[in-house]
Amino acid sequence: RRDMQIIFQDPYASLNPRRTVGSIIGEGLTIHRMGTLAQRRLRVREIMEVVGLQPDSLHRYPHEFSGGQRQRIGIARALALQPDLIVCDEPVSALDVSIQAQIINLLQDLQESYQLTYLFISHDLSVVRHISDRVAVMYLGRLVELADKSELYAHPLHPYTNKLLEAVPIPNPRAVRVRGYAPEELPGAIKPPSGCHFHPRCPFVDSQCREVVPSWSEIAPRHWVRCFRPLSAEPSSQIS
Repeated sequence: RRDMQIIFQDPYASLNPRRTVGSIIGEGLTIHRMGTLAQRRLRVREIMEVVGLQPDSLHRYPHEFSGGQRQRIGIARALALQPDLIVCDEPVSALDVSIQAQIINLLQDLQESYQLTYLFISHDLSVVRHISDRVAVMYLGRLVELADKSELYAHPLHPYTNKLLEAVPIPNPRAVRVRGYAPEELPGAIKPPSGCHFHPRCPFVDSQCREVVPSWSEIAPRHWVRCFRPLSAEPSSQIS
């Protein structure tokens, strides 16, 4: 558990309002009995400074901070134990756009400084493109495509990935984008469709898609997709 930490989506609900910031950040150090009390206090002050918080504010409470500052507290809490992997669960979706860039840049700086691995979960494709090296696309609880960032954005293979990229606004009022078929009623995750989960919304659906779950197919080096009719060449290999 020490090697894996998480940054939560909601910086307001994820911090205990009855505990001071210093106590919140240092809780993991206490649980895992890392160092003496003096060493833990020093570590808390150091990590607060790293994430852009004033160390002198460690006796304050979460309600005294803005949303962006609270998320920095959450980042400091995750970073305190020096983990190898940090799960970032929509870490900027609850923040103002002006603050999002600051938090993303902070996460990138920390990744380079501490050699961290992030599992970054997000619905914002622009944020994903900015921070990720490899991208996995999930639909109704099932991964449907996995590729390096540049490859996936340039050559999406799964129809769902293509739909996601089509939905990204174009910063040109004169640009016209042709959008494909989409049903009025969308399937739910509680009772997903049989076969390929995306088949009720797919313009290329056939009987096989409705009945059989696709296997992983490597269409290009390091580019995998779960689709019987990917938007490219025939697969070179498959895994179940």
